[in-house]
Amino acid sequence: MNTLTLRLPNDLALRLKSVAKSRGISVNKLFTEISVQTVATFDAETRFKAMAANADIPAALQVLDRLDKSG
Repeated sequence: MNTLTLRLPNDLALRLKSVAKSRGISVNKLFTEISVQTVATFDAETRFKAMAANADIPAALQVLDRLDKSG
């Protein structure tokens, strides 16, 4: 496990401590949760962009048209 030192404005650090306390977790656990969410979002966006770059646009539009007609 690695250690990471962060410099935060005092008011932000106090708010994060308050959030962690209200959730009943440590600040370390809060940062772990935030980090996991951020990395997952980045990974999903990266996958989406890669898929979009190789997309068959006419086929995708046909699917959307079918959905419009069925709804």
